[in-house]
Amino acid sequence: MPGDQRNVSVDVTGLVRRIRRIADLSQRELAARLQLSKSTVAAIEAGTRSVDVRLLAEAAALAGLRLALLDAHGVEVQGMHPGAVRDRGGRRFPAHLDTVLSEERSSRWEHRPRLRQPSYTFDRRSPWDDADGRAADRPDDHLLPQPGDAPEERRAARRAEARQRRLEEWERRRAAGDLPAPENTFSCACPPACDELDDWSGRPVHVEDCPCSCDLG
Repeated sequence: MPGDQRNVSVDVTGLVRRIRRIADLSQRELAARLQLSKSTVAAIEAGTRSVDVRLLAEAAALAGLRLALLDAHGVEVQGMHPGAVRDRGGRRFPAHLDTVLSEERSSRWEHRPRLRQPSYTFDRRSPWDDADGRAADRPDDHLLPQPGDAPEERRAARRAEARQRRLEEWERRRAAGDLPAPENTFSCACPPACDELDDWSGRPVHVEDCPCSCDLG
């Protein structure tokens, strides 16, 4: 029968009895705590009725216990991170697939210029992929949102990095003397008195004996 707990590997009936023993509760008392009928608790313990995992977790809490998933080595496995990336509709990505930045799969949007590129996407699974090999080295969780993940932000960051590299290269070449000196070098010779007169609201203001002509020509 669908609700027969005797046909599953988890001994739910034994767990419920263990919960009652640790919590020192009768079937009637446990039923009252969980807002169930005594007959429902009795059916669960008899294996003729299934129990919702949330209800089982609530019952375990009455005995100071909690439900957990353990791996093959007995180590507790946590649920997937609740703050992992989502699609533009606010939906979680398929748990069994891997999330990636859409910038890493930009070819999916190159032929659809009118479609706004999302920040995240996921890799499709090939029907010929080996399940064990696919899951061997992948991270435990999906990506977590980070500042600058949006495609336009990543493009702007790449442009800024390129500009910075060009500037650093120019500075390196200038310091090494690889760049020709400018033909018309100029340095401002305004005395400090000019700065005191100038309020920077228009053309530069100079004292009468200023030798500089930096705003002329």
